[in-house]
Amino acid sequence: MKKIVNLTLFILFLSLQTEAQKIKVPVDTTVVTNHTTVIKGKTIPYKATTGFQPVWNEMREPIASLFYTYYKRSDIKNDENRPLLISFNGGPGSASVWMHVAYTGPRILKIDDEGFPIQPYGIKANPNSVLDVADIVFVNPVNTGYSRMIEDKEGKLPDKKMFFGVNEDITYLAEWINTFVTRNNRWRSPKYLIGESYGTTRVSGLALELQNSHWMYLNGVILVSPTEIGFKFAGPVEVANRLPYFTAAAWYHKMLPSELQNKDLLEVLTEVEDYTINQLLPVIVKGGYLDTTKKEEAITKMAYYSGLSKKTIRQNNLDVPKSYFWKDLLREKEGLTIGRLDSRYKGMDIKESGDSPDYNSELTAWLHAFTPAINYYIGQELNFKTDLKYNMFGPVRPWDRTKGNNTGENLRKAMAMNANLHTMIQSGYYDGATTYFNAKYVMWQLNTNGKLSDRLSFKGYRSGHMMYLRNEDLIKANEDIRSFITTSSSNIAKGSKY
Repeated sequence: MKKIVNLTLFILFLSLQTEAQKIKVPVDTTVVTNHTTVIKGKTIPYKATTGFQPVWNEMREPIASLFYTYYKRSDIKNDENRPLLISFNGGPGSASVWMHVAYTGPRILKIDDEGFPIQPYGIKANPNSVLDVADIVFVNPVNTGYSRMIEDKEGKLPDKKMFFGVNEDITYLAEWINTFVTRNNRWRSPKYLIGESYGTTRVSGLALELQNSHWMYLNGVILVSPTEIGFKFAGPVEVANRLPYFTAAAWYHKMLPSELQNKDLLEVLTEVEDYTINQLLPVIVKGGYLDTTKKEEAITKMAYYSGLSKKTIRQNNLDVPKSYFWKDLLREKEGLTIGRLDSRYKGMDIKESGDSPDYNSELTAWLHAFTPAINYYIGQELNFKTDLKYNMFGPVRPWDRTKGNNTGENLRKAMAMNANLHTMIQSGYYDGATTYFNAKYVMWQLNTNGKLSDRLSFKGYRSGHMMYLRNEDLIKANEDIRSFITTSSSNIAKGSKY
């Protein structure tokens, strides 16, 4: 009987899979809806264009169809000075959902003030959206959201290697952006890219690709919780750079000594950053050849700043993995784990023993709220109907990194060649995946000659990877974007010159 049931389920699975393959992917179609919202006390009318725009091959045949949502203020008659913000998330297989309905867009999901899910799930107005100062397009790369590859006349899909790689991703998305800007008559507009997590790799590479291959010069790039963007974090630097994040997470969970716990977070971080660069890094460089006394001094200091025991640090030779930190910080106090992307979140493992958490507590919480919100919003409020599955995380593996990731260097080149191009970095102090101190390290590597200081800025927030989930930081982070766009776009009339 069990075998019959299993066989029946397998046949049902195959039939559902076959049925899913029959769903036709729209190649080039949109739905337009009219809306109003209130931002910073002012009523803003806007149009939302939701739909698909194709990616073509060299023969001008559609090989993929990208799903996007474009918000445009409808009370602006002349948009030549109206900025355009093009938004990408990361993964690299992540949909645009995160920043779309939680950060810069005119509608955001219903969560509490700290970012935790509440029911009933849904959508509400975002009074902090940057739509007052910029039109916004949220783009879903191939296999994310509703975006899909397109079959040719023989019913064959294109080679996925055309899309799934560091450089391939940048190349086809630049072509797509070129088409979008042309179709929507935005060539005159100041243009900005914003990317989160792997999206920072994407937009850093796009800055130069758009400039060199499409002669499209940007005014700004915003890196939200940046990855290494080609600047390698390895060896002693990578190990030492973990400590400021450890300190931030430990401070939040009240695991630091009272003399640190009683200070403000930023005061503590300033202290530990100085120790990390000037004392810890030289210690770790020496490895097993470090003087025993100095090693014990470093172990004591790391325990002081991390909330971990000296025994733990000693057993790991000062090289405590972040995954072990997530498992161990609250092990003795509460028997709980802390989150990877946002260490404010707690998780509960089957066993308190072990080297890493069973699951990402923060991501589980986020998916509670985001998945129903985006599916409801697109279908009901934006009136876009489809039987396609909205891929929160789409299949994009294997992702080709063999050709190298030079996106950070490409962003630096783009800034050198374009005196109007500015870059802002936004990071959450409790992000354990792309830590805030590594984000500062990225900024330092972008500016090795010291000549880009007036066009580079760092903004930190008291939350995690998606700092905008915490209402206080949603307000502050959007205001930072608003100021960044307003200030950098005002330089246009001065000309691009040194």
